[in-house]
Amino acid sequence: MPEQDISIRQAQELVDTWIRTTGVRYFSELTNMAILTEEVGEVARLMSRLYGDQSFKASDKGKELADELADVLWVLLCIANQTGVDLTQALENNFRKKNMRDGERHKGNEKLR
Repeated sequence: MPEQDISIRQAQELVDTWIRTTGVRYFSELTNMAILTEEVGEVARLMSRLYGDQSFKASDKGKELADELADVLWVLLCIANQTGVDLTQALENNFRKKNMRDGERHKGNEKLR
C-alpha cells in the first residue's frame, strides 16, 4: 500500500483491484448497504463511548475510531464502484451545490457564532 496521499479516485481503484484479486468478487449492492449500516453503527457506538456519556463495554475495548471510519469508507467505495458513481465528481458537484445553497446561510446563523 502506498505511503502517500490517496485521492478519492485512486481509493476507488485500489478497492476495486483488491476486491477483484483478493476479495474474489463484490458482495451484492444490498448486502453492502447492510454492511455499511452495520459499520456506521460501529462508529456511532465507539463515538458514544469516546465522546459521549456511555461507558466502554469489554467488547468495545481496543477498537479504534480511525479503523472504524476506514471500514465505513471502504464499504462506501465498494457501493460507489458497483453503482458506477465517480465519487470525485460527485463530491465536486456536492461542493458546488452546498456553496450555492449554503454560501451565506451559515454565516448568518447566530447559533454558529
